[in-house]
Amino acid sequence: MLSRLRSSFSLRPAFVPACRWAHTKEKGKPLMLNPRTNKGMAFSLQERQILGLHGLLPPKIETQDLQAMRFQNNLKKMTDPLEKYIYLMGIQERNERLFYRVLMEDIEELMPIVYTPTVGLACTHYGHIFRRPKGLFISILDRGHIRSILDNWPETNVAAVVVTDGERILGLGDLGVYGMGIPVGKLCLYTACAGIRPERCLPVVIDVGTNNETLLKDPLYMGLYQRRDRSQAYDDLIDEFMEAVVDKYGQDTLIQFEDFGNHNAFRFLRKYREKYCTFNDDIQGTAAVALAGLLAAQRATGKPITKHRVLFLGAGEAALGIANLIVMAMMESGMSQADARDRIWMFDKDGLLVKGRLQATDGNQEAFVHESPGDVHSFLDAVNTIRPTAIIGVAGAGRLFSHDVIKAMGAMNERPIIFALSNPTAKAECTAEDAYTLTDGRCLFASGSPFGPVTLSDGRVFTPGQGNNAYIFPGVALAVILSGVRHINDTVFLEAAKTLADQLTDKELQEGRLYPPLSNIREVSLQMAVKVVEYVYAKGMAFRYPEPVDKNAFVHATVWNTNYDSFLPDTYNWPGVSFSPDSSNS
Repeated sequence: MLSRLRSSFSLRPAFVPACRWAHTKEKGKPLMLNPRTNKGMAFSLQERQILGLHGLLPPKIETQDLQAMRFQNNLKKMTDPLEKYIYLMGIQERNERLFYRVLMEDIEELMPIVYTPTVGLACTHYGHIFRRPKGLFISILDRGHIRSILDNWPETNVAAVVVTDGERILGLGDLGVYGMGIPVGKLCLYTACAGIRPERCLPVVIDVGTNNETLLKDPLYMGLYQRRDRSQAYDDLIDEFMEAVVDKYGQDTLIQFEDFGNHNAFRFLRKYREKYCTFNDDIQGTAAVALAGLLAAQRATGKPITKHRVLFLGAGEAALGIANLIVMAMMESGMSQADARDRIWMFDKDGLLVKGRLQATDGNQEAFVHESPGDVHSFLDAVNTIRPTAIIGVAGAGRLFSHDVIKAMGAMNERPIIFALSNPTAKAECTAEDAYTLTDGRCLFASGSPFGPVTLSDGRVFTPGQGNNAYIFPGVALAVILSGVRHINDTVFLEAAKTLADQLTDKELQEGRLYPPLSNIREVSLQMAVKVVEYVYAKGMAFRYPEPVDKNAFVHATVWNTNYDSFLPDTYNWPGVSFSPDSSNS
C-alpha cells in the first residue's frame, strides 16, 4: 500500500502543508538542549523514534497548551518579580517557542517582568542570578578582532542588533557588562510585539569598563575590572563594531543603540545615521511614544499641539529627543521652528536652561535655551512662572513632581498633562494616584513604568497610560527590516507617533488611557509596521523591491508565531496522509 501511495505522490503537492515542518541536523540530547528546536514533551512518538529521543523523555506526549498552562500556573504562585524574571528567562533558555507563547498570552502582566521595571533589578543582580550567557560580549580588549567574534555567533541571517555599553541603564546609571539584560529584553519585545523571528535578533554588550565602584569591588562582577575607557580607543572600537556588523550581515542590518551615556548617544546618532541603518531608542523611540501621548491628549483637551507649552524635568537625551519631535509636529501644523522651540522649556539639576546661567549647556541643548523668565529657583517656581500646559519628567531622579507642583498644574489648567516617564517605577516623578487625586481626576497622565488603576473617593476609576517605548520600536523595526530602509530619519518616528495615537479609541481615552492597552500591542505594532512601510515606500526611503501591492498582507505574512515545527521527514507531513515509522509495504 505504501508503494502505491508513494507513486501517487511522486511529485510534491502544489499546496502549502497544513503542518509546518522544519529540517534539523541535530538528534538526541543536543536537539533537546537547543531552545530553538526543543519542544519538551510535545515531541510526537514518531519524532522521538526518528530523532533519537525515545526514552529520553517521559512517555506522555503533551500539547503546547498544556505546557503553557503548567508554566502559567507556576508563575502565578510567585510573588517576587525577580523570581518571575529568572523563571521566565529559564523557559527562554530551554524552549523558545513556549517562552514566547507564555509571554504573548499575558503580555500586559509579563512585560513589566521581562522589561522595565524588573529588567533593571535583574541587571543590578546580573552576576548573582547568571545561568547561561545570552547575546554577544565584546570588550575593548577585542579591538581588531570583532569580525571574527561575530563569526562565532551561530546565526547567519541576523536582521536586527541591539547594542549597549551599559553606561546609563534605565535610571540606574553605569552597570557595565551587567547591562546585557537590556538588549536581551528589548529583543524579546521585537519578537513578542512585532513577530520578528528571534534567530534574526542579536543582543550585544560592549564592555569598555565601568565607573561603578560597587561593581569594581564585587568578586561576582563579570566584566572588565577597569574604569571606563574614554580615549580614542573607545571610538575606534565602536567604528570597528559598526563596520563588522554590516560586513557580516549586510548594509541594511538594523543597529539599535540602547542606554549609552548622553555624551555618546547624540554624537553616535549624528555620526552613524547617514552611514548605517541605525536609531537610538532612548532619543527617538522615547520621543515618539511621548509625542503619541500628547497627540492623544489633544483629543481630550480640544487644544492643538501648537497651543501647548511644555516644561521638561530633565534635559538629557530623552528630553531633547521628545522636544525635537514635538517641534517637528508643531512645524507640520504650520508653526515656524523658532516659534515651536519657544514653547518648550527645560529644567535640569542646575535649574532652567536660560541664557547666561553659570552652569554650561551642551550643544544639543542650545535650541531650547531661552531668556530668563524671572527669578526661578525650583521646579515649582518654573511651573508657576512658565505656566505650562504639560510637564514631562525624564530626569530619573525620583518624586520631583511634588504635591505642590501637581496642584499648581491643576489650578492653571482645566486638563493638565502630567507625564512621569522615568524608569524604573521608583524613579518616576510622581505616582498615578497622586496625579489623579490632586487634580480631582482632571489630569491626563502617563508614566514610563506601569501603575495600576486609580479609584477616586467618588468611585471614578482611571486606568493610567504607560508611555512604553515598546509601543514604538518593535513596529518601526519590523517595517525597516521588511522594506530595506538604509537610513532612518526622524520623520519615520513622527509617522509612528501619529499611528500610535490614532489607534487609541474614544472609550479608552475616557478611561484615562493615552495609549491602547498593552494586551493589544501585537496588533498595534503590526498596524504601525504597515503604516511605516507605506510611508517609507511613498517617500522613496525603501530599497527592497518589488514594492508589495498589499502592504497589510505583506506585513502580516511575515509574522513569526509560536506553533511548534514538525521535525518529521517531508513524507510524514503531507496533508491528509499519515505514515508511521514502522509502516510496511503491505
